[in-house]
Amino acid sequence: MTAEEILQKLKNKQYAPVYFLQGEEPYFIDLISNYIEQHALAESEKGFNQVILYGKDVDISTILLQAKRYPMMSERSVVIVKEAQSIVDIDREAGMKQFEAYLQNPLPSTILVFCYKLKVLDGRKSLAKAVNKHAVLLTTKKLYENQVPTWITGYVKSKNLQIQPKATLMLSEYIGADISRLANEIDKLALNLKPEQTIDERMVQENVGISKEYNIFELQTALIQGNVLKANRIIQYFEANPKNNPIIPNLTLLFSFFTKLLCLHASPDKSEAAISKSLGNRSFLVKEYQQAMRTFTYYRTAQIIHFIRVADLQSKGIEGGNMTDGEIMQELVFKILHPMPEEILAY
Repeated sequence: MTAEEILQKLKNKQYAPVYFLQGEEPYFIDLISNYIEQHALAESEKGFNQVILYGKDVDISTILLQAKRYPMMSERSVVIVKEAQSIVDIDREAGMKQFEAYLQNPLPSTILVFCYKLKVLDGRKSLAKAVNKHAVLLTTKKLYENQVPTWITGYVKSKNLQIQPKATLMLSEYIGADISRLANEIDKLALNLKPEQTIDERMVQENVGISKEYNIFELQTALIQGNVLKANRIIQYFEANPKNNPIIPNLTLLFSFFTKLLCLHASPDKSEAAISKSLGNRSFLVKEYQQAMRTFTYYRTAQIIHFIRVADLQSKGIEGGNMTDGEIMQELVFKILHPMPEEILAY
C-alpha cells in the first residue's frame, strides 16, 4: 500500500492491528505514525492506552507485552515503536519467532506501529514474509530528483493552494529531495495564505531564506549572461554569509544545470518543444537554456563540469590545500567566465 492509501483508511477510522513502516524516506513513516499517535485515541484515552517506545531501549518481548494489554475504558490501545531498526533482537531468531507468532494472532484492540527507518527487512527471511502477509506494510523510497517538482505541486494542492512553476523549481533545486524540509517550508508558506492563493517566487525567497538578489539562481543567470560584476558580487555575498549559502548545495545545483545543458547540446533535436520535454516540460526554462547553449559550447560545457568536479574535491579537502569555500567558488566562477583552451578532461 502507498502512504496516501494508508492515510485515507486511517482518516476513515479503518485501523489495522499491525503497521510496519520501513524504508529510506522517513517523512512518509512519520506521516503515518504521527497521524495514528494524534488521532487513533481521544486525548482523554491516551494516558492509559497509548505507549511510545524506542527501539534502542526495548526488545521484542517488551514490545509484545505492551501490545497484548487490553485497553482501559477505551475501544483500543496504541503502541508505537520509534526507531524500530534499533530493536536489539529484531534480526535474531528468538525475536523474529516471537514477532511472527504475534503477527499470526494479534490482539484486535491494539494498534501496533513499527517505525523502521532508513532500512528494510531482509526479504529472504520469514519475518519479512510474515509482515507482508499479516501487517499493513509500507516501504518508502527516496524521491528521484525529477520526481520532486511533481511532489511539491501535489502537496501544495493538498493544502488547497496553487504554486507558480518558477517557485516550484526554486524549492526543488534549493532544498532538493528532503521531503520533510519541503513539507515544513510549504506548511510555513501556507500559514499566511488563503485557499486558492498562489505561492510565487517572491514568497519562496522571503520565507525560505533565499536572498532575492544574491542566490545560486541569480548566479546561474549571471554566468549565462557573462555578467562578471554581478557574478562576483554574488560570490562575495556567499562568502560573507556562509551559513545561508553552503558550498556543497551550490555546487550540486551548478553541476545539475551544466549536466542538463550538456545533454541538450548532445541532442539532435534542439527545437523548443524538444528542449522543454528534456527539462520535464518546464517551458519557462527554455529561453534560459537556449541562451546558455549559445554562451557555452558543448566542449566548454564539458570543461565547466570538470571544473565543478574539481571544486567539489577542493571543498572536501582532497585538492586545493587550505582554500576556503569562498576562494573555491571565486576560482570556479573565474574559470567559467574566462574561457580557456580546450583540454582533454579526465572523468
